[in-house]
Amino acid sequence: MGDDVELTVLMPCLNEAETVAACVRKAASFLAGHGIDGEVLVADNGSTDDSQRLAAGAGARVVAVAEPGYGNALMGGILAARGRYVIMGDADDSYDFAALMPFVEQLRAGAELVMGNRFRGGIAPGAMPPLHRYLGNPVLSFTGRLFFRSRIGDFHCGLRGFRRSSLLALGLQASGMEFASEMVVKATLAGQRIAEVPTTLSPDGRSRPPHLRSWRDGWRHLRFLLMFSPRWLFLYPGLALLALGLAIGIAVSPAPLRLGTVTFDVDTLAVAAAMIVIGFQSVLFALFTQVYASAEGFLPAVDRVRRLLRSWSLERGLLIGILLALAGIAGLIMSFVEWHGAKFGDLNYRTALRVVVPSVTALILSCQMILGTFFLSILGIRRTHHAAAPGQQIAEVAAGQDVADGRAADGNRAAPGGVPVDLDVP
Repeated sequence: MGDDVELTVLMPCLNEAETVAACVRKAASFLAGHGIDGEVLVADNGSTDDSQRLAAGAGARVVAVAEPGYGNALMGGILAARGRYVIMGDADDSYDFAALMPFVEQLRAGAELVMGNRFRGGIAPGAMPPLHRYLGNPVLSFTGRLFFRSRIGDFHCGLRGFRRSSLLALGLQASGMEFASEMVVKATLAGQRIAEVPTTLSPDGRSRPPHLRSWRDGWRHLRFLLMFSPRWLFLYPGLALLALGLAIGIAVSPAPLRLGTVTFDVDTLAVAAAMIVIGFQSVLFALFTQVYASAEGFLPAVDRVRRLLRSWSLERGLLIGILLALAGIAGLIMSFVEWHGAKFGDLNYRTALRVVVPSVTALILSCQMILGTFFLSILGIRRTHHAAAPGQQIAEVAAGQDVADGRAADGNRAAPGGVPVDLDVP
């Protein structure tokens, strides 16, 4: 259906009877005034206030999207769009649909995603609540730039343009307001060419409150950014905890550490052990998430993770886990011997715990290492499907007879279910 016209101006709509007709007329006037072969498309998400009739009367093509949600409305409109390029904007008259030429120019120049920037273009008085202007948008935009190394200054501008085929290739899935974040994040991770142009924001023309819920939708955006960044959600906090726990543990293990009038003793050692365990678990979760997300296409593969997994084998992980377990068991045996020497009576807890806490920590880490290595190996399994070439005949042979093309060059066969299994073939 796409590529019939150059540009689709897309407006998601839910009960925008007060403003949708004006927005459609501005967009249609823009197309006609600049000689652009285009259409105005309204993706209606269940309006009950005559929005559909008013939009059609103003010259828009209207499609009904049954599934509720901002993301669903936009994706329904994008799928129905006939334009090679799509410029989307809210139908509340807060964006100027008569000033879309900077978006068109960037798209024609090869940009795959063009973002509007309201902070560079101008925000009229009353157009954006102070909470959004000075906290919500700056914080979320900074988070997006930090997590994904993006240069976008206004992550959540509702006026943006894109090449339709490039956007569909991203496989966007969010159904709600976080669709806007998903679009920028996935385009950035996919290495698409992204541009940004100034745009203005005016007070919307509705008499009712907006659909946006500040704290709820802000959290949904932040949650999405975190889930798409295993490094910042798991890896960096885990490494920080792990390093800090190790440093504290090494400092406190031999003897109490006194800094001025403050003494750090075995209770601090227990806290350090907890930090080490939690930090290591968080690092493992970062690896699990990256491997799974890369295999499923949610995130692109990371070269450093790929190199790590190539050099890391199940056997190496098991060996390290066993060594940690042996160290832990040795420490517990030492503690038992000391307890036996005290005829199983009371021990000096400050001395005893300096052996018990590191030993138990080593045992916990050994379990995490062994189980985590097995889980990484399971995540790394790839199913192999062998399809016969056109016209190829598959013949049954007698037992014990090799088939020339039935044995892989490296002596591997496919186990039931298609999972490759290593065989030692002489």
